Amino acid sequence: MASETLVPRINEGWKQALKVEFAAPYFHTLKAFLLQEKATHTVFPPGNQIFAALDLCPPEKVKVVIVGQDPYHGPGQANGLCFSVAAGVRLPPSLQNIFKEIKTDLGCDNGKQGDLSSWARQGVLLLNTSLTVRAASPASHSNKGWEQFTDAVIRYLSAQKQGLVFLLWGGHARQKEKLIDSSRHFVLQAAHPSPLSAYNGFFGCRHFSQANKILLDQGREPIQWCL
Repeated sequence: MASETLVPRINEGWKQALKVEFAAPYFHTLKAFLLQEKATHTVFPPGNQIFAALDLCPPEKVKVVIVGQDPYHGPGQANGLCFSVAAGVRLPPSLQNIFKEIKTDLGCDNGKQGDLSSWARQGVLLLNTSLTVRAASPASHSNKGWEQFTDAVIRYLSAQKQGLVFLLWGGHARQKEKLIDSSRHFVLQAAHPSPLSAYNGFFGCRHFSQANKILLDQGREPIQWCL
């Protein structure tokens, strides 16, 4: 049973951008569900990291969006950023494959450091579509309201920003393409980096160099993908 009551942190710009969502009936229902879950189960990530993707990457800084599914469900793994793990935690297979592609694409070795906070601070929104999960139960918080909330994040960025690069890996992420105005933004798609699918089009996609070229062509700072 979880006893942590760490207060969620979220950037003020996102608080304002999403105030309609926070006030919506579905979000109150979601909060009630999470309180019940935390009373009877362990929930990841810790409360203060649930909105880490938004907290570390304010709306005005977003340049690249990577869409994940739900947080890692093992102890100490999830830190609120999709595909990322807390410092010192063994790299999950999907993140290992992401680093393999970065090495092939850009020539740098990210080693065993799996905390992607530095990407977030540069303007990479590492957004899972569900922001919480019950321990040892993948997808356990799907269809509870998080998807409506994170879809609103993508819609907001699509409508309010220009020239963002969306990296959609795998079928789940590609479903979000319909939320993005492709006349205003760039959408790069590939297979999921999971070992089950990475060889079906993730390896060799070169999305990291492509994203940087798109940013440079707009006169914007590229992302330092090498940790």
